[in-house]
Amino acid sequence: MTFKLGLTGSIGMGKSTTAELFMQNGCDVWDADAAVHRLYSAGGRAVEPVGAEFPDAIVDGEVSRDQLRKIIAENPDALRRIEEIVHPLLSHDRADFVASASNDILVFDIPLLFETGGDANMDAVVCVTVPEEVQRARVLERGTMDEAQFDSIKAKQMPSDEKCKRADYVVETDTLDHAAAQVRAIVNDIRRGRDA
Repeated sequence: MTFKLGLTGSIGMGKSTTAELFMQNGCDVWDADAAVHRLYSAGGRAVEPVGAEFPDAIVDGEVSRDQLRKIIAENPDALRRIEEIVHPLLSHDRADFVASASNDILVFDIPLLFETGGDANMDAVVCVTVPEEVQRARVLERGTMDEAQFDSIKAKQMPSDEKCKRADYVVETDTLDHAAAQVRAIVNDIRRGRDA
């Protein structure tokens, strides 16, 4: 039996880095954002159904996230319709991952894990966190969004302290060494529990 470990945290908290640390400790990782990228890429499973519903969303044979953002901004019902197409495809992608995984701990990197109720399908949940000023600085340093966009994304996510309260484990990503030590401790704790 495999152990299903949810990995979540708000934007800029260090989730991708933490996922990499779990991989280094012998865990298999499924990344929800990467799965969406696969579905939206040329030949991806979402291209045809999204294109049938929203022809303007397809650019060069791929689903354009920029176009989707415009469509959602203009049509309040569009997001729900897109989710109705994409969520079953994501579930299928996740099932394929579980079927092909070979390690004892499977990590599911899902930004909106609590918001979507996905935590109910996990054996335990890890939440990554840093102080809010560090989070804001990290996101703005990327140069991919401004303060207003960051605040808009943050407003759609459950507050970090609430996520941390609901999680079984918390990883503070203030430094790479500190995060790595916490991940090792979590993996050891899970494996000890399974051997008991």
